[in-house]
Amino acid sequence: MSPFPSSAPHTEGWRHLRLTRQGGVATVTLARPEKLNALTFGAYADLRDLLAELSRERSVRALVLAGEGRGFCSGGDVDEIIGATLAMDTAQLLDFNRMTGQVVRALRECPFPVVAAVHGVAAGAGAVLALAADFRIADPSARFAFLFTRVGLSGGDMGAAYLLPRVVGLGHATRLLMLGEAVRAPEAERIGLISELAEEGRADARAAELARRLADGPALALAQTKALLTAELDMPLAAAVEMDAATQALLMHGQDYAEFHAAFTENRPPKWQGR
Repeated sequence: MSPFPSSAPHTEGWRHLRLTRQGGVATVTLARPEKLNALTFGAYADLRDLLAELSRERSVRALVLAGEGRGFCSGGDVDEIIGATLAMDTAQLLDFNRMTGQVVRALRECPFPVVAAVHGVAAGAGAVLALAADFRIADPSARFAFLFTRVGLSGGDMGAAYLLPRVVGLGHATRLLMLGEAVRAPEAERIGLISELAEEGRADARAAELARRLADGPALALAQTKALLTAELDMPLAAAVEMDAATQALLMHGQDYAEFHAAFTENRPPKWQGR
């Protein structure tokens, strides 16, 4: 995403989610606990636009995506979204589905690592939001369910059929997307769906700790690593190693690379600048 701002002013407040910042770590909290953080049209739009704004800021080094209350996110709000979509024409439905996909693209393409802190339910769109993060830290209470076929829709919603096989393999992805069965935290850890199984009640804290570690690291190197992980998923090896070579050559001109050598020579920790 381009770092160059347009004429649009910076957004001062977000109606459908909560944003906090602390020393390079931004935390986005889905904040409808009475509805298990079910997503509305406005919530999708806010996530899309917020991620675009944060991607233009050099101050954000890592992002935590969390849910308030008893669960992470129960998916799209049945009353506010599913009911409304029944009255939409094809063009409106295409606009809506493209918007949800734009949120997933924004999570994958933003130039900083995203850590999802998952407790309780992560269902439907909520499961895909967690899937699109770079890291998933899960509480033992966490359960993931890709419920799309259970409402009569394709399991390949919001990029799930692209991302999930690449995370857990085709066999597990086929089972999860076709059957829509819930996967609890221990199995999610076994099949590679989560990055870390936290102690009970510690998922948010562990996600914050990981985000802080990432934010204190070499931001440009991490951003380029994330970009390569996404870009090279569909590349042949020859193209991938060429992209790796070009990226490394550019980073070898960076301040952080020189700082590592200076820090190593002086026997001190490096002071990363993200440049």
